[in-house]
Amino acid sequence: MDEEKNIENTEEIQEQSENLSEEAAAPEAAEVPVTEETAEDAGANSEVFKWFAVRIVAGHENKVKTYLDAQIKDEHLEHRIRNVMIPMEKVFEVKNGKKKVKYKNFFPGYILIEADLDDNVKRFLAKVPSIMGVVGSKNIKGQKLEPIPLRDTEIKRIKAILNEESQTEKIDLKLNTGDPVKVTSGPFNNFNGTILEINTEKMKVKVMVSIFGRKTPIELEFTQIEKHK
Repeated sequence: MDEEKNIENTEEIQEQSENLSEEAAAPEAAEVPVTEETAEDAGANSEVFKWFAVRIVAGHENKVKTYLDAQIKDEHLEHRIRNVMIPMEKVFEVKNGKKKVKYKNFFPGYILIEADLDDNVKRFLAKVPSIMGVVGSKNIKGQKLEPIPLRDTEIKRIKAILNEESQTEKIDLKLNTGDPVKVTSGPFNNFNGTILEINTEKMKVKVMVSIFGRKTPIELEFTQIEKHK
């Protein structure tokens, strides 16, 4: 009887020893070292990101944006430059009495970037072809001025323009009072006249035409006229 108890006690002690050995052998959870880079990433928040206007060679907006989008990825600057935007608005161009949709840059010669504009980003932008500089950055009597971020009111106004296309319809017509035009549709089709008034909100014009030898003002839609070439 005593021998059986001794055997059981011995087996129990061996089992406890094995469990302790397994626990000791189990690797501890690896701690992730906090480096300067991870600390910077963890501390990055929306407060350090500001919108800036960047001057570029006019007509190179799309080329510069394409280049920036590619180089930002190649140089792993996504955590410093969040957005690159060409401020475009949707407008309608009238040709032959028909409206055609097109997108128009309402800040020609500029692109907008949302970035944490540290020294690395400044050096990066300085190397980009066709970029002339960030608005606000210049030297005055040897003193270098820092780039000036856009004000909140300016950003809201730009975003309002970008969102307007779903609410209002804009037509891109380069018309001025006194311009000669031709009526392209309606009861006065093929009449020639001169613009008296332009109402961009209602997208209408008042045109002076000659009816039976008498000058008569008529109101027309933008889509009913075309400018004489």
